[in-house]
Amino acid sequence: MRLPIIKTLLPGPEAARLIETDHAYVSPSYTRIYPLVVERGEGLWVHDADGNQFLDLTAGIAVCATGHCHPRVVQAIVAQSQKLLHMSGTDFYYTAQIELAEKLAKLAPGARQRKVFFGNSGAEAVEAAFKLARWHSRRELNLAFFGAFHGRTMGALSLTASKAIQKKYYNPLVPGITHIPYPYCYRCPYGMCHPECGIACVNWLEDPLFRTSVPPEEVAAIFVEPIQGEGGYIVPPPEFHQQLSKLMKKYDILYVADEVQSGMGRTGRMFAMEHFGVEPDIIALAKGIASGMPLGAMVAGADIMTWEAGSHASTFGGNPIACKAAMATIELLEEGLMANAAARGGQLLVGLRDLQKHFECLGDVRGIGLMVAVELVRDRHTKERAADWRNQILQKAFSRGLLLLPCGENAIRFCPALSVSRDEIEVGLAILAEAIGEVAG
Repeated sequence: MRLPIIKTLLPGPEAARLIETDHAYVSPSYTRIYPLVVERGEGLWVHDADGNQFLDLTAGIAVCATGHCHPRVVQAIVAQSQKLLHMSGTDFYYTAQIELAEKLAKLAPGARQRKVFFGNSGAEAVEAAFKLARWHSRRELNLAFFGAFHGRTMGALSLTASKAIQKKYYNPLVPGITHIPYPYCYRCPYGMCHPECGIACVNWLEDPLFRTSVPPEEVAAIFVEPIQGEGGYIVPPPEFHQQLSKLMKKYDILYVADEVQSGMGRTGRMFAMEHFGVEPDIIALAKGIASGMPLGAMVAGADIMTWEAGSHASTFGGNPIACKAAMATIELLEEGLMANAAARGGQLLVGLRDLQKHFECLGDVRGIGLMVAVELVRDRHTKERAADWRNQILQKAFSRGLLLLPCGENAIRFCPALSVSRDEIEVGLAILAEAIGEVAG
Protein backbone atom coordinates (compact mmCIF):
# COMPACT_ATOMS: atom_id res chain seq x y z
CA MET A 1 0.00 0.00 0.00
CA ARG A 2 1.57 3.27 -1.12
CA LEU A 3 1.74 6.01 1.51
CA PRO A 4 2.65 9.70 1.39
CA ILE A 5 6.30 10.59 2.01
CA ILE A 6 7.03 13.88 3.77
CA LYS A 7 10.78 14.49 4.00
CA THR A 8 10.90 18.18 4.97
CA LEU A 9 9.02 20.75 6.95
CA LEU A 10 6.22 22.16 4.82
CA PRO A 11 6.92 24.16 2.83
CA GLY A 12 10.40 22.79 2.18
CA PRO A 13 13.27 25.14 1.31
CA GLU A 14 12.80 25.04 -2.47
CA ALA A 15 9.03 25.41 -2.17
CA ALA A 16 9.49 28.32 0.22
CA ARG A 17 11.84 30.03 -2.25
CA LEU A 18 9.38 29.60 -5.11
CA ILE A 19 6.46 30.82 -3.00
CA GLU A 20 8.40 33.96 -2.17
CA THR A 21 8.95 34.57 -5.89
CA ASP A 22 5.29 33.86 -6.56
CA HIS A 23 4.29 36.51 -4.04
CA ALA A 24 6.50 39.01 -5.84
CA TYR A 25 5.18 38.40 -9.36
CA VAL A 26 1.83 36.54 -9.38
CA SER A 27 -1.58 38.11 -8.80
CA PRO A 28 -2.62 38.03 -5.13
CA SER A 29 -6.21 37.28 -6.17
CA TYR A 30 -5.60 33.53 -6.25
CA THR A 31 -6.67 31.47 -3.24
CA ARG A 32 -4.02 29.03 -2.07
CA ILE A 33 -5.18 26.55 0.57
CA TYR A 34 -1.73 25.43 1.70
CA PRO A 35 1.92 26.00 0.69
CA LEU A 36 2.18 23.30 -1.98
CA VAL A 37 4.44 23.84 -5.00
CA VAL A 38 3.67 20.96 -7.37
CA GLU A 39 6.53 19.72 -9.53
CA ARG A 40 5.03 16.63 -11.15
CA GLY A 41 2.26 14.07 -10.79
CA GLU A 42 1.21 10.60 -11.81
CA GLY A 43 -2.12 8.97 -11.09
CA LEU A 44 -3.28 10.03 -7.63
CA TRP A 45 0.15 11.20 -6.50
CA VAL A 46 1.88 14.55 -6.76
CA HIS A 47 5.44 15.50 -5.88
CA ASP A 48 6.43 18.94 -4.66
CA ALA A 49 9.57 20.93 -5.40
CA ASP A 50 11.38 19.34 -2.43
CA GLY A 51 10.56 15.72 -3.28
CA ASN A 52 7.66 15.26 -0.84
CA GLN A 53 4.93 12.94 -2.14
CA PHE A 54 1.24 13.59 -1.53
CA LEU A 55 -1.93 11.59 -2.07
CA ASP A 56 -4.14 13.91 -4.12
CA LEU A 57 -7.88 13.62 -3.52
CA THR A 58 -8.56 16.92 -5.33
CA ALA A 59 -7.63 16.07 -8.95
CA GLY A 60 -6.85 19.73 -9.58
CA ILE A 61 -10.40 20.69 -8.48
CA ALA A 62 -12.08 17.75 -10.25
CA VAL A 63 -10.14 18.40 -13.48
CA CYS A 64 -7.68 15.51 -13.81
CA ALA A 65 -10.43 12.91 -14.19
CA THR A 66 -8.12 10.17 -15.44
CA GLY A 67 -5.40 10.96 -12.90
CA HIS A 68 -2.29 13.05 -13.37
CA CYS A 69 -0.58 12.46 -16.72
CA HIS A 70 -2.46 9.34 -17.75
CA PRO A 71 -0.25 7.66 -20.39
CA ARG A 72 -3.01 7.44 -23.00
CA VAL A 73 -3.95 11.08 -22.57
CA VAL A 74 -0.30 12.12 -22.79
CA GLN A 75 0.13 9.97 -25.89
CA ALA A 76 -2.87 11.66 -27.53
CA ILE A 77 -1.48 15.10 -26.67
CA VAL A 78 1.97 14.29 -28.04
CA ALA A 79 0.62 12.77 -31.24
CA GLN A 80 -1.62 15.76 -31.98
CA SER A 81 1.10 18.28 -31.07
CA GLN A 82 3.26 16.83 -33.81
CA LYS A 83 0.53 17.40 -36.42
CA LEU A 84 -1.26 20.67 -35.57
CA LEU A 85 -1.15 23.00 -32.57
CA HIS A 86 -3.70 25.59 -33.61
CA MET A 87 -5.79 26.77 -36.53
CA SER A 88 -8.81 28.35 -34.76
CA GLY A 89 -12.15 26.62 -35.06
CA THR A 90 -13.68 30.09 -35.36
CA ASP A 91 -12.54 30.47 -38.96
CA PHE A 92 -11.54 26.98 -40.12
CA TYR A 93 -12.67 23.37 -39.87
CA TYR A 94 -10.43 20.72 -38.36
CA THR A 95 -10.85 17.05 -37.61
CA ALA A 96 -10.27 16.92 -33.85
CA GLN A 97 -12.93 19.50 -33.07
CA ILE A 98 -15.49 17.94 -35.42
CA GLU A 99 -14.99 14.46 -33.96
CA LEU A 100 -15.31 15.67 -30.37
CA ALA A 101 -18.43 17.70 -31.16
CA GLU A 102 -20.08 14.61 -32.64
CA LYS A 103 -19.09 12.53 -29.61
CA LEU A 104 -20.40 15.03 -27.04
CA ALA A 105 -23.62 15.61 -28.98
CA LYS A 106 -24.34 11.88 -28.98
CA LEU A 107 -23.38 11.44 -25.31
CA ALA A 108 -25.80 14.10 -24.07
CA PRO A 109 -28.92 12.68 -22.37
CA GLY A 110 -31.94 11.96 -24.54
CA ALA A 111 -32.59 11.47 -28.23
CA ARG A 112 -32.64 15.18 -29.04
CA GLN A 113 -30.24 16.35 -31.74
CA ARG A 114 -27.49 18.49 -30.18
CA LYS A 115 -24.79 20.90 -31.29
CA VAL A 116 -21.65 22.01 -29.47
CA PHE A 117 -19.83 25.30 -28.92
CA PHE A 118 -16.22 25.12 -27.65
CA GLY A 119 -14.44 27.48 -25.28
CA ASN A 120 -11.50 27.15 -22.90
CA SER A 121 -13.08 26.91 -19.45
CA GLY A 122 -16.21 26.41 -17.40
CA ALA A 123 -16.81 30.14 -17.16
CA GLU A 124 -16.68 30.40 -20.97
CA ALA A 125 -19.12 27.49 -21.33
CA VAL A 126 -21.53 29.24 -18.95
CA GLU A 127 -21.06 32.59 -20.75
CA ALA A 128 -21.92 30.88 -24.02
CA ALA A 129 -25.03 29.30 -22.48
CA PHE A 130 -26.03 32.67 -21.01
CA LYS A 131 -25.75 34.38 -24.38
CA LEU A 132 -27.42 31.57 -26.34
CA ALA A 133 -30.40 31.53 -23.95
CA ARG A 134 -30.94 35.24 -24.52
CA TRP A 135 -30.43 34.96 -28.28
CA HIS A 136 -32.84 32.06 -28.66
CA SER A 137 -35.59 33.25 -26.32
CA ARG A 138 -35.35 37.02 -26.89
CA ARG A 139 -35.97 37.27 -23.13
CA GLU A 140 -33.86 39.30 -20.71
CA LEU A 141 -34.40 37.74 -17.27
CA ASN A 142 -32.71 34.65 -15.79
CA LEU A 143 -32.86 32.55 -12.63
CA ALA A 144 -29.97 31.08 -10.64
CA PHE A 145 -29.43 29.74 -7.14
CA PHE A 146 -27.94 30.93 -3.90
CA GLY A 147 -24.73 29.00 -3.28
CA ALA A 148 -24.14 28.57 -7.01
CA PHE A 149 -20.74 28.99 -8.61
CA HIS A 150 -20.78 29.46 -12.38
CA GLY A 151 -17.47 31.25 -12.93
CA ARG A 152 -15.79 34.63 -12.49
CA THR A 153 -16.19 36.36 -15.85
CA MET A 154 -18.78 39.11 -15.65
CA GLY A 155 -21.74 37.16 -17.04
CA ALA A 156 -20.93 33.96 -15.17
CA LEU A 157 -20.18 35.99 -12.04
CA SER A 158 -23.60 37.60 -12.27
CA LEU A 159 -25.13 34.11 -12.05
CA THR A 160 -22.80 33.11 -9.22
CA ALA A 161 -23.93 33.53 -5.60
CA SER A 162 -21.29 31.60 -3.70
CA LYS A 163 -19.18 34.15 -1.77
CA ALA A 164 -19.64 37.91 -1.54
CA ILE A 165 -15.88 38.48 -1.99
CA GLN A 166 -16.22 37.21 -5.54
CA LYS A 167 -18.49 40.18 -6.40
CA LYS A 168 -16.99 42.85 -4.17
CA TYR A 169 -16.29 46.10 -6.13
CA TYR A 170 -17.39 44.56 -9.45
CA ASN A 171 -20.91 45.95 -9.52
CA PRO A 172 -22.91 46.68 -11.53
CA LEU A 173 -23.08 43.18 -12.92
CA VAL A 174 -25.39 41.84 -15.63
CA PRO A 175 -28.93 42.84 -14.60
CA GLY A 176 -32.09 40.77 -14.60
CA ILE A 177 -30.89 37.78 -12.57
CA THR A 178 -32.93 36.54 -9.60
CA HIS A 179 -31.31 34.13 -7.14
CA ILE A 180 -33.44 31.54 -5.39
CA PRO A 181 -32.77 28.97 -2.61
CA TYR A 182 -31.18 25.65 -3.57
CA PRO A 183 -32.64 22.48 -1.96
CA TYR A 184 -30.09 22.18 0.86
CA CYS A 185 -32.02 19.63 2.91
CA TYR A 186 -29.49 19.50 5.75
CA ARG A 187 -30.09 23.24 6.24
CA CYS A 188 -33.48 23.75 4.58
CA PRO A 189 -33.96 27.48 3.89
CA TYR A 190 -37.68 27.02 4.57
CA GLY A 191 -37.19 25.15 7.85
CA MET A 192 -38.95 22.08 6.46
CA CYS A 193 -38.07 18.39 6.10
CA HIS A 194 -38.02 16.18 3.02
CA PRO A 195 -40.21 14.50 1.84
CA GLU A 196 -42.97 16.15 3.90
CA CYS A 197 -42.00 19.49 2.33
CA GLY A 198 -43.45 18.49 -1.03
CA ILE A 199 -40.38 20.12 -2.65
CA ALA A 200 -41.41 23.57 -1.43
CA CYS A 201 -38.30 25.04 -3.06
CA VAL A 202 -39.89 24.39 -6.46
CA ASN A 203 -43.44 25.32 -5.50
CA TRP A 204 -42.20 28.66 -4.14
CA LEU A 205 -41.08 29.67 -7.63
CA GLU A 206 -44.60 29.72 -9.03
CA ASP A 207 -46.09 31.21 -5.91
CA PRO A 208 -45.00 33.72 -4.74
CA LEU A 209 -42.05 34.48 -7.08
CA PHE A 210 -43.74 34.29 -10.49
CA ARG A 211 -47.01 35.61 -9.07
CA THR A 212 -45.54 38.69 -7.43
CA SER A 213 -42.21 39.82 -8.86
CA VAL A 214 -40.69 37.86 -11.78
CA PRO A 215 -42.89 37.52 -14.90
CA PRO A 216 -42.11 33.99 -16.12
CA GLU A 217 -42.79 34.93 -19.74
CA GLU A 218 -39.75 37.24 -19.53
CA VAL A 219 -37.37 34.59 -18.14
CA ALA A 220 -34.92 33.13 -20.66
CA ALA A 221 -33.36 30.35 -18.58
CA ILE A 222 -32.75 28.85 -15.21
CA PHE A 223 -29.12 27.96 -14.45
CA VAL A 224 -28.76 25.03 -12.07
CA GLU A 225 -26.03 22.67 -10.94
CA PRO A 226 -27.29 19.06 -10.78
CA ILE A 227 -25.27 18.78 -7.56
CA GLN A 228 -24.20 22.12 -6.19
CA GLY A 229 -20.39 22.25 -6.26
CA GLU A 230 -18.62 25.16 -4.57
CA GLY A 231 -21.75 25.66 -2.47
CA GLY A 232 -20.99 22.47 -0.55
CA TYR A 233 -21.44 19.41 -2.81
CA ILE A 234 -25.12 19.56 -2.00
CA VAL A 235 -27.23 16.73 -3.42
CA PRO A 236 -30.87 17.75 -4.00
CA PRO A 237 -33.83 15.43 -3.33
CA PRO A 238 -34.37 12.85 -6.11
CA GLU A 239 -37.52 14.53 -7.45
CA PHE A 240 -36.24 18.13 -7.34
CA HIS A 241 -34.89 18.39 -10.88
CA GLN A 242 -37.89 16.63 -12.39
CA GLN A 243 -40.35 18.99 -10.73
CA LEU A 244 -38.22 22.03 -11.53
CA SER A 245 -37.85 20.97 -15.17
CA LYS A 246 -41.61 20.43 -15.46
CA LEU A 247 -42.27 23.93 -14.11
CA MET A 248 -39.75 25.51 -16.49
CA LYS A 249 -41.34 23.73 -19.46
CA LYS A 250 -44.71 25.16 -18.44
CA TYR A 251 -43.34 28.66 -19.05
CA ASP A 252 -40.94 27.84 -21.93
CA ILE A 253 -37.93 28.64 -19.74
CA LEU A 254 -34.70 26.94 -20.85
CA TYR A 255 -33.16 24.46 -18.42
CA VAL A 256 -29.39 25.04 -18.29
CA ALA A 257 -27.43 22.37 -16.40
CA ASP A 258 -24.00 23.53 -15.22
CA GLU A 259 -22.15 20.21 -15.30
CA VAL A 260 -18.71 21.83 -15.21
CA GLN A 261 -17.81 20.04 -11.97
CA SER A 262 -20.36 17.24 -11.84
CA GLY A 263 -20.09 16.02 -15.43
CA MET A 264 -17.77 13.73 -17.39
CA GLY A 265 -18.23 10.60 -15.30
CA ARG A 266 -17.59 12.07 -11.84
CA THR A 267 -20.84 10.77 -10.38
CA GLY A 268 -20.60 7.35 -12.01
CA ARG A 269 -22.56 8.47 -15.07
CA MET A 270 -21.35 10.70 -17.87
CA PHE A 271 -23.61 13.53 -16.70
CA ALA A 272 -24.90 13.96 -13.16
CA MET A 273 -28.31 14.99 -14.49
CA GLU A 274 -28.79 11.40 -15.66
CA HIS A 275 -29.29 10.40 -12.02
CA PHE A 276 -32.36 12.63 -11.91
CA GLY A 277 -33.96 11.65 -15.21
CA VAL A 278 -33.92 15.14 -16.72
CA GLU A 279 -32.77 16.15 -20.21
CA PRO A 280 -31.49 19.74 -20.02
CA ASP A 281 -31.91 22.13 -22.91
CA ILE A 282 -28.31 23.31 -22.53
CA ILE A 283 -25.33 21.72 -20.75
CA ALA A 284 -22.12 23.49 -19.73
CA LEU A 285 -19.00 21.30 -19.49
CA ALA A 286 -15.33 21.78 -18.61
CA LYS A 287 -13.01 20.61 -15.78
CA GLY A 288 -12.77 16.81 -16.25
CA ILE A 289 -13.51 16.89 -19.98
CA ALA A 290 -9.86 16.82 -21.10
CA SER A 291 -7.87 15.54 -18.10
CA GLY A 292 -6.19 18.87 -17.44
CA MET A 293 -6.05 20.50 -20.87
CA PRO A 294 -8.00 23.79 -21.06
CA LEU A 295 -11.33 23.06 -22.70
CA GLY A 296 -14.95 24.02 -22.16
CA ALA A 297 -18.04 23.02 -24.10
CA MET A 298 -21.62 24.18 -24.29
CA VAL A 299 -23.95 21.49 -25.61
CA ALA A 300 -27.43 22.58 -26.66
CA GLY A 301 -30.40 21.30 -28.59
CA ALA A 302 -29.99 21.92 -32.32
CA ASP A 303 -33.36 23.68 -32.25
CA ILE A 304 -31.91 26.12 -29.70
CA MET A 305 -28.43 26.62 -31.15
CA THR A 306 -29.64 28.50 -34.21
CA TRP A 307 -27.65 31.69 -33.68
CA GLU A 308 -26.13 33.17 -36.81
CA ALA A 309 -22.47 33.24 -37.83
CA GLY A 310 -20.57 35.85 -35.85
CA SER A 311 -22.97 35.78 -32.88
CA HIS A 312 -20.37 34.15 -30.64
CA ALA A 313 -16.93 32.63 -31.14
CA SER A 314 -13.60 31.78 -29.45
CA THR A 315 -10.14 31.94 -31.02
CA PHE A 316 -8.65 29.19 -28.86
CA GLY A 317 -11.84 27.28 -28.02
CA GLY A 318 -11.74 23.66 -29.12
CA ASN A 319 -7.98 23.63 -29.61
CA PRO A 320 -7.01 20.42 -31.46
CA ILE A 321 -4.68 19.21 -28.69
CA ALA A 322 -7.33 19.74 -26.03
CA CYS A 323 -9.92 18.00 -28.23
CA LYS A 324 -7.69 14.94 -28.66
CA ALA A 325 -7.08 14.85 -24.90
CA ALA A 326 -10.85 14.93 -24.42
CA MET A 327 -11.40 12.04 -26.83
CA ALA A 328 -8.83 9.95 -24.95
CA THR A 329 -10.45 10.94 -21.66
CA ILE A 330 -13.92 9.89 -22.81
CA GLU A 331 -12.60 6.55 -24.03
CA LEU A 332 -11.09 5.89 -20.59
CA LEU A 333 -14.31 6.93 -18.85
CA GLU A 334 -16.36 4.57 -20.99
CA GLU A 335 -13.87 1.72 -20.61
CA GLY A 336 -14.15 1.61 -16.83
CA LEU A 337 -13.40 4.84 -15.00
CA MET A 338 -17.07 5.79 -14.66
CA ALA A 339 -17.79 2.39 -13.12
CA ASN A 340 -14.81 2.84 -10.82
CA ALA A 341 -16.14 6.24 -9.78
CA ALA A 342 -19.40 4.65 -8.70
CA ALA A 343 -17.66 1.83 -6.80
CA ARG A 344 -15.01 3.95 -5.10
CA GLY A 345 -17.57 6.64 -4.33
CA GLY A 346 -19.65 4.06 -2.51
CA GLN A 347 -16.58 2.94 -0.58
CA LEU A 348 -15.78 6.54 0.34
CA LEU A 349 -19.30 7.24 1.59
CA VAL A 350 -19.27 4.09 3.74
CA GLY A 351 -15.88 5.05 5.16
CA LEU A 352 -16.94 8.61 5.96
CA ARG A 353 -20.17 7.45 7.59
CA ASP A 354 -18.11 5.10 9.74
CA LEU A 355 -15.95 8.05 10.80
CA GLN A 356 -19.17 9.96 11.49
CA LYS A 357 -19.99 7.40 14.19
CA HIS A 358 -16.74 8.23 15.97
CA PHE A 359 -16.54 12.00 15.49
CA GLU A 360 -19.41 14.22 16.63
CA CYS A 361 -18.10 17.07 14.45
CA LEU A 362 -19.04 15.25 11.23
CA GLY A 363 -22.56 16.60 10.85
CA ASP A 364 -23.49 15.44 7.36
CA VAL A 365 -22.00 13.09 4.77
CA ARG A 366 -23.35 13.36 1.23
CA GLY A 367 -22.50 12.76 -2.39
CA ILE A 368 -22.88 10.65 -5.51
CA GLY A 369 -19.97 8.80 -7.08
CA LEU A 370 -16.72 10.66 -6.50
CA MET A 371 -18.42 13.96 -5.72
CA VAL A 372 -18.57 13.63 -1.94
CA ALA A 373 -18.49 16.02 1.00
CA VAL A 374 -18.52 15.95 4.78
CA GLU A 375 -19.80 18.95 6.72
CA LEU A 376 -18.08 20.05 9.94
CA VAL A 377 -20.26 21.21 12.86
CA ARG A 378 -19.66 22.03 16.52
CA ASP A 379 -22.93 20.45 17.57
CA ARG A 380 -25.07 18.02 15.58
CA HIS A 381 -28.30 19.31 17.11
CA THR A 382 -27.74 23.02 16.48
CA LYS A 383 -25.68 22.35 13.34
CA GLU A 384 -23.43 25.27 14.24
CA ARG A 385 -20.88 25.56 11.44
CA ALA A 386 -17.27 24.71 12.31
CA ALA A 387 -15.40 26.44 9.50
CA ASP A 388 -12.31 26.91 11.67
CA TRP A 389 -12.15 23.19 12.45
CA ARG A 390 -12.61 22.43 8.75
CA ASN A 391 -9.68 24.68 7.86
CA GLN A 392 -7.46 23.21 10.57
CA ILE A 393 -8.27 19.66 9.45
CA LEU A 394 -7.25 20.53 5.90
CA GLN A 395 -3.89 21.80 7.17
CA LYS A 396 -3.32 18.76 9.39
CA ALA A 397 -4.13 16.46 6.47
CA PHE A 398 -1.70 18.39 4.27
CA SER A 399 1.08 18.05 6.85
CA ARG A 400 0.51 14.27 6.70
CA GLY A 401 0.64 14.19 2.90
CA LEU A 402 -3.07 14.23 2.01
CA LEU A 403 -4.49 16.88 -0.33
CA LEU A 404 -8.11 17.90 0.21
CA LEU A 405 -10.14 21.01 -0.60
CA PRO A 406 -12.93 22.95 1.10
CA CYS A 407 -16.36 23.71 -0.32
CA GLY A 408 -19.27 25.64 1.07
CA GLU A 409 -18.75 27.44 4.37
CA ASN A 410 -17.69 24.44 6.45
CA ALA A 411 -17.44 21.30 4.30
CA ILE A 412 -14.55 19.23 2.97
CA ARG A 413 -14.91 17.93 -0.55
CA PHE A 414 -13.56 14.71 -2.02
CA CYS A 415 -13.15 14.81 -5.79
CA PRO A 416 -10.24 12.48 -6.60
CA ALA A 417 -9.35 11.22 -10.04
CA LEU A 418 -11.81 8.59 -11.22
CA SER A 419 -8.89 6.16 -11.37
CA VAL A 420 -8.51 6.18 -7.57
CA SER A 421 -7.94 2.71 -6.11
CA ARG A 422 -9.51 0.98 -3.11
CA ASP A 423 -6.22 1.25 -1.21
CA GLU A 424 -5.89 4.96 -1.97
CA ILE A 425 -9.37 5.60 -0.57
CA GLU A 426 -8.43 3.70 2.59
CA VAL A 427 -5.18 5.64 2.99
CA GLY A 428 -7.05 8.91 2.58
CA LEU A 429 -9.66 7.94 5.17
CA ALA A 430 -7.00 6.90 7.67
CA ILE A 431 -5.10 10.18 7.35
CA LEU A 432 -8.34 12.14 7.56
CA ALA A 433 -9.28 10.34 10.78
CA GLU A 434 -5.92 11.30 12.30
CA ALA A 435 -6.40 14.94 11.28
CA ILE A 436 -9.95 15.10 12.67
CA GLY A 437 -8.83 13.45 15.90
CA GLU A 438 -6.09 16.02 16.39
CA VAL A 439 -8.37 19.00 15.74
CA ALA A 440 -11.76 18.00 17.13
CA GLY A 441 -11.37 14.56 18.67
